[in-house]
Amino acid sequence: MLGMGIWFVEALVRLHGSLALISPLLANLTLAVIVLLGLMAAGGLVYYGCLFLRPKRRRSRPKPPKTKVEAAEAALKAIDQQVAQIQDEVARQTLRQASKRLTADYQRGLIKLAVFGSGAVGKTSLVNALVGQVVGEVSAVRGTTKEGETYRLTLPDSAWQIWITDTPGLLEANDRDNQAAIARRIAASADLLLFVIDNDLTQAEFQVLQTLTALGKRAIVVLNKRDLYLESDLSQLMARLRSRLADLVDPADLVAIAAAPRPAQLESGDWIASTPELWPLVSRLSELLRQDGADLVADNLLLQSQRLTAEARRLIDRQRQAEADKIINRYQWVGGGVIAATPLPGVDLLATAAVNAQMVVELGRVYGCSVSIEEGKALALSLAKTLTGLGIVKALCSF
Repeated sequence: MLGMGIWFVEALVRLHGSLALISPLLANLTLAVIVLLGLMAAGGLVYYGCLFLRPKRRRSRPKPPKTKVEAAEAALKAIDQQVAQIQDEVARQTLRQASKRLTADYQRGLIKLAVFGSGAVGKTSLVNALVGQVVGEVSAVRGTTKEGETYRLTLPDSAWQIWITDTPGLLEANDRDNQAAIARRIAASADLLLFVIDNDLTQAEFQVLQTLTALGKRAIVVLNKRDLYLESDLSQLMARLRSRLADLVDPADLVAIAAAPRPAQLESGDWIASTPELWPLVSRLSELLRQDGADLVADNLLLQSQRLTAEARRLIDRQRQAEADKIINRYQWVGGGVIAATPLPGVDLLATAAVNAQMVVELGRVYGCSVSIEEGKALALSLAKTLTGLGIVKALCSF
């Protein structure tokens, strides 16, 4: 460096002397410009050298959520941030409306129940009995409920707003109206499922329940029509169901009811309507909502947030890929032009490295990853190693 400095000063003196023979003013101006440029280059070198040698700073990381409620609130904020990055106006508005609905339901303290199960097991009868009025057609014909119908439900000693939805029956032989798909969609958005059966679980029912619980859905399995069984038979059936469902639901979440029991015959021969036996289900619902209501809402909110996040991420990835392809194509042409314009050995390697480094920086901006000074250090060292290897190979090839 000392030798280069002496050579540089000597070259300036010779240049100044040569120009002074032509015009002293031109010689002084040229010397002033060269000195000014030298000072600016030295200042930039010192500044960026200090940045390069600066010790690595630790990045602050957000604290992880401690509860499910905090995780759900963080998920809602993350969705809003992702939606704001989407450039497609229609897709952005669609996801934003879905996010607003999730936020509104969460802030209202709303619990959504979905009555779920095969056809003719008594789902509508159960909703009728819970709501306290006839809200749907009760019939032995399968497939009576065509669409999901939602009603307001009030439970004793419960502060939650409860909406209960009667869904179409699953596993119908002639599902022309796609009722099973409607039922699954409603169940996927519910906070709690009431999975209604009227006998031992079939293999198809077991698989559907297994799929829903694998998604993180909490389910209460409701054995309806208990009035059709003797007490001994009912006890055996309940024991068998608890054994089969041991890995899917909590034993306390299996209850037996009679939503529409058969009329009772008096000694006089007259028939009177029997009162629905719903207390086991009502008691379990009240206890569950009192203890785990907030967690149920948070769990479902997290599931819904994951779906919206996945959709937003898919749109953002497609958008970023298009922008990245444009940048890469542009820098391919720039790199080719640089190599063609700088045929000197070694200089073309340095120029290409600078072009590629700038391309990496722009790609980082597209993907939301700004290149820090520490990452710049790593990139510089990597380029130095690569250029050294390429220079050695090129020197050997020249011999």
